[in-house]
Amino acid sequence: MSTVVAQSLHVFGLRSHVANNIFFFDEQIIIFPSGNHCVKYNVDQKWQKFIPGSDKSQGMLALSISPNRRYLAISEIVQEKPVITIYELSSIPCRKRKILNNFDFPVQRFISMAFSPDSKYLLTQTSPPESNLVYWLWEKQKVMAIIRTDSQNNAVYQVSFNPQDNTQVCVTGNGMFKLLRFAEGTLKQTNFQRGEPQNYLAHTWVSEDKIIVGTDTGRLFLFESGDQRWETSIMVKEPTSETRNLEVIRESESLIEFPPISSPVPSYEQVMMASNNSQLAMPQVFAIAAYSKGFACAAGPGRVLLFEKMEEKDIYRESREIRIPTDPQSNERSQSDKQDILCMCFSPSEETLVVSTSKNQLYSITMSLTEISKGEPAHFEYLMYPLHSAAITGLATCIRKPFIATCSLDRSVRIWNYESNTLELFKEYQEEAYTISLHPSGHFVVVGFADKLRLMNLLIDDIRSFKEYSVRGCRECSFSNGGHLFAAVSGNVIHIFATTSLENISNLKGHTGKVRSVAWNADDSKLISCGTDGAVYEWNLSSGKRETECVLKSCSYNCVTVSPDAKIIFAVGSDQTLKEIADSSILREISAFDVVYTALVISHSGRMMFVGTSVGTIRAMKYPLPLQKEFNEYQAHAGPITKMLLTFDDQFLLTVAEDGCLFTWKVFDKDGRGIKREREVGFAEEVLITKTDMEEKAQIMLELKTRVEELKMENEYQLRLKDMNYSEKIKELTDKFLQEMESLKTKNQVLKTEKEKQDVFHRKRIDDLLDKQSQELQDLECCNNQKLLLEYEKYQELQLKSQRMQEEYEKQLRDNDETKSQALEELTEFYEAKLQEKTTLLEEAQEDVRQQLREFEETKKQIEEDEDREIQDIKTKYEKKLRDEKESNLRLKGETGIMRKKFSSLQKEVEERTNDIESLKREQVKLQGVIKSLEKDILGLKREIQERDETIQDKEKRIYDLKKKNQELEKFKFVLDYKIKELKKQIEPREDEIKVMKEQIQEMEAELERFHKQNTQLELNITELWQKLRATDQEMRRERQKERDLEALVRRFKTDLHNCIAYIQEPRLLKEKVRALFEKWRSQG
Repeated sequence: MSTVVAQSLHVFGLRSHVANNIFFFDEQIIIFPSGNHCVKYNVDQKWQKFIPGSDKSQGMLALSISPNRRYLAISEIVQEKPVITIYELSSIPCRKRKILNNFDFPVQRFISMAFSPDSKYLLTQTSPPESNLVYWLWEKQKVMAIIRTDSQNNAVYQVSFNPQDNTQVCVTGNGMFKLLRFAEGTLKQTNFQRGEPQNYLAHTWVSEDKIIVGTDTGRLFLFESGDQRWETSIMVKEPTSETRNLEVIRESESLIEFPPISSPVPSYEQVMMASNNSQLAMPQVFAIAAYSKGFACAAGPGRVLLFEKMEEKDIYRESREIRIPTDPQSNERSQSDKQDILCMCFSPSEETLVVSTSKNQLYSITMSLTEISKGEPAHFEYLMYPLHSAAITGLATCIRKPFIATCSLDRSVRIWNYESNTLELFKEYQEEAYTISLHPSGHFVVVGFADKLRLMNLLIDDIRSFKEYSVRGCRECSFSNGGHLFAAVSGNVIHIFATTSLENISNLKGHTGKVRSVAWNADDSKLISCGTDGAVYEWNLSSGKRETECVLKSCSYNCVTVSPDAKIIFAVGSDQTLKEIADSSILREISAFDVVYTALVISHSGRMMFVGTSVGTIRAMKYPLPLQKEFNEYQAHAGPITKMLLTFDDQFLLTVAEDGCLFTWKVFDKDGRGIKREREVGFAEEVLITKTDMEEKAQIMLELKTRVEELKMENEYQLRLKDMNYSEKIKELTDKFLQEMESLKTKNQVLKTEKEKQDVFHRKRIDDLLDKQSQELQDLECCNNQKLLLEYEKYQELQLKSQRMQEEYEKQLRDNDETKSQALEELTEFYEAKLQEKTTLLEEAQEDVRQQLREFEETKKQIEEDEDREIQDIKTKYEKKLRDEKESNLRLKGETGIMRKKFSSLQKEVEERTNDIESLKREQVKLQGVIKSLEKDILGLKREIQERDETIQDKEKRIYDLKKKNQELEKFKFVLDYKIKELKKQIEPREDEIKVMKEQIQEMEAELERFHKQNTQLELNITELWQKLRATDQEMRRERQKERDLEALVRRFKTDLHNCIAYIQEPRLLKEKVRALFEKWRSQG
C-alpha cells in the first residue's frame, strides 16, 4: 500500500434525496448524508466526524436510526447489488455491526427502512416492481416475514413501526395505506381501505393506535386502528394568471435547460412529475414529524405548519406557521424560499426542529421562538450555511488567503474558508457557472458563465464584476502561478489575458476537439493543455507556439497536470490509464483498474499524487509512480469527481463532484518525507471595499449618528413633557382623592347611624318571631298527639283482619291435600291395567320372531350350496383368462421396451423444448422491461409535448397581443411621420449653419493635427535629450568615482611614504622599507 494518506476533515454539502436524510443523535449532534459518507455534525462546537460508505458503493438510498440512538442502518447499491449496513454509533469510531447482502428474494434496491421500538427488528421496503416488505431479525441476518405490498408498480414512500408494538407496521404509498401485523411468521393486513385511493406521501405515529397521514393534495388524515377519525386540508394561495404566464414565458425563453437531479429514490421526482400539470396550487405533504404537543408537517414549498391536539377531543388545530426566509443573495429572491421540505426531525428535548429541502439546504428553528411570534409566521435559519444544490463544476484556491472558490450548475459562486470551515461569500447569477479560478492574492476571481467570462472583485460583502469578456460557454479557466496572466478556454481555442491591462495578449489554436484542462508550469513560461481530440500540447507563451505535442486519438482526456520541475506531464482520460508524457512521447501508462480517472493533481513538493475517479473515489499514491497496485483508495463522493486541488502548503486536498459536495482532506506522508511547506508570512487579513461603498457607509454612519442625536433630543424633550404631564396628573389625582376621602367619611358616619337604627329594629323583630314560634310549636304538638291516637286505633283493626285471613287459608290447604291423594290412587289403578295388556302382546311378538329365524337358516343353507357351484365354474373360467393374459403380457413387455426407448428420446426433446421456452421467457421478460421503460419515456415525452403545447398557446396569445400593439404603433408612426416632415422643413436652415460649422471644425482639426505632430516631434527630441543627459550623468558619476579612487590611493601612498621617512636616520632599514613600498605598489598597480 502507498504511504501517502488522506484523512477527511470537513464537508460542505448534503444529499437531500436520500430517504430519511436527517436526524438527531443527541441534543447537539445531527447525522446527515453527504457525498458517500454519513456526517455527525456538532451544532455547538462545529466539528464533523465521518461514517464512510461501503467500498465500491454507488450511493446511499435510505437511512434509519434506532429508537435507542445506538444503531444506524444505511441502504446502498454496491456493484449493482443492494446492501444494508448497520453501524454501531456508540463506538468511536463507528464500526460496522452487521451487513445484510445475501437475499433469497428478488430485490433491486431498498428505498425505506425502520427499526422496531426495541431496536431488535428492522423493516425494509424494496422498490417496484417487486415492492416487497421484509421483516428482519437483523442481529441474526434472518428474514422473519416477507409480503408484497403492491402488485401494480405503484411507488411506496415510507414504512414504520408502531412506537409501542414490535408486531404492528404501517406502509404508505401511491394509493396505499396499509396496517400490517406480524403473527406466526407472516405479515397480515389488519385494515380495510375505504373511499377513493390517495397518493399518501408521508405518515407518523402520534400515539399507540393513531397515525397522521399526508397526501400530495394537501390533505391530512387521522387514522385510529385503521379507521379514519379526522380530516383537514391545507390551503395555499394560488398564483395569479399574470404571474403564471410570466413563469411560462421565462421557462420557454431560457436557452439553458437544467439537468434533472440524479437521485436513486424515485419518490420525490415521481410526485413532482405527477403534480406539475394538474395540481400547481396544492401543497404536497412530503414530511410529517410528531412531538409531545401534536405534529409538524410540510405544507407546500418553504412552509411548515404546527398542529396541536385539542383538549378532550381527537382533533388537531393549526397553531403556528414556520417559513423558509428569502435569500438576499439569490437572483430570484421571490423564488428562493420555494423549496420543498423533504425531511424534518425534532431534537430529543423537542427544543429544536431541523428540516432538509429539495435544494440540498439544512434549516433549523428553536421551538421557543415559534411561541413568541404570535400571529405572524416564524422563520427558519440556516443550520450551517447555504450549500450547493447542483453539480459543482469549478474549484479554485489561492496562496495569500485560506479561501476555496466553487461554482456550480445552480448558478452560484461561493467562497469558503477551509481554516474556519465557514462560507465567506455567496452570490447567485442569471446564468450557469462552468469554471472558476482564484487569483493567488485572493482578492479577485475569474468565472466562466454560459454567456460571458467575468473578472470579479471579492469585496467585504459582495462579489462584483469589473470586466466582462465575450467568451461564451467557457468550460475551463486558470490564473497563472504569479497571477499576472490567466487562460480561458472557448471550445478548442485558449485565450491568454493579462491581469494588469485586462487585454487579450494571445490566442492558442491547435486543438481539433474541445479543450478540457489547462495547467501552468512553475515559472508561468509554458502552458499545458489537453482535450477530447486526444491531444496533449505544451505551449510557449512568449512565442505563442507549440513546443511539444502528444496525440492519441483513441483517448478523450479529462485532466492534465505537470511536475514541479516542468519535465513530465501527467494526463488522464477515457482509456482508464494514467500517462507520463515527456518530450512528445508517452513514457509510461499506469492502469486505473477498471475505472475512469476524471481529475488529477500533484503536490508542489512533487512527492504525492492524487487522482479522482468516475465512481467518486480518491486514490492517493506516492511519486515516482509504482508499477503495481500501490495506492490508498478512499470513499468520497456519490458521483464522478469533477475537480481536485492541493493547497499551496500541500497540507489540504480539496475535491468536488457532481453530487454537489465539497470535501477537505488532511494529507501526509507516513515515510516522514518533508511535504510541509512552512509559510514565511501568515494568511492575509485585508479585504477589498470600493470607495463608493466606504463613502456610503460613512455617510450612513453620519446620518445614523445625527439621527441618534436627534432621537436623544426628542426623547429628552418627550421625557420632560411626560414629567410635566405626569406631575399635573398626580396633583389632579391627589386633589380628587382627598375630596373623595372626605365624602366617604361623611357617608361612613351616615351609614353608622343607619346601622344602629337597623340593629334596634332587628332586635324587636327577632323577639316577636321567637314568641310566635313558641306558640306555633304548642299548637303543632296538640294536633300531632290527636293524629297518633287515630292511627293506633286503625292499626289494631287491621291486625284483627289479618288473623281472620290466615285461618281461612289454612282450611283451604287441608281440603286441597285430600283431593290430591284420591286422584293419585285412581291413576295408579288405570296404568296397572294397561301394563298387563302390553306384556301379553310382547309374548306373542317373541314367538313370531323365533318362527322367522328358523325359516331364515333353511334359506341360508340352500343359498350357500348354490354359491359353491357358481364359484367353481367362475374359477375354471378365470384360469383360462389368466393363461391368455400371461401370453399377452409377454407380448406387451417387448412392446414396452420399444416404447421406453421412444419415451426417453421424446423426453429429451421435451427438455430441449422447455429450455427453449425458458430462454424465450427470459427474452420476453427483458423485452417487457424494455417496453415498460419505453412506455415511461413515451409518458414523459407526452408530458413534455403537453407542456410545449401550453407554452405555444401562451406564445400565440402573446403574438396576438403584440400584433394589436403593432397596429397601434403603425397609427402612431403615421402621426410621427407627419411631424417629422414638419420638423425637416424647420431643420433645413439649421443644416446650412451646421455645414459652415463643420468646415470650421475641419480646419481646427487640421490645426490640431499639426500641433499633435509638433508635440510628438518635441517629445522625441525631449526623450533623446533625456537619454543624452542620463548618459552624461553616468559618465560624470564614473569619472567622479575614478577621482575618489585615485585620491584614496594617493592618501594611502602618502601614509606609507610617511612611515618610510620615519627610518631616515637608518639607511639600511630605510632601503628595505623603500624596496617593500616599491614591491607593494607595483603589485597593486
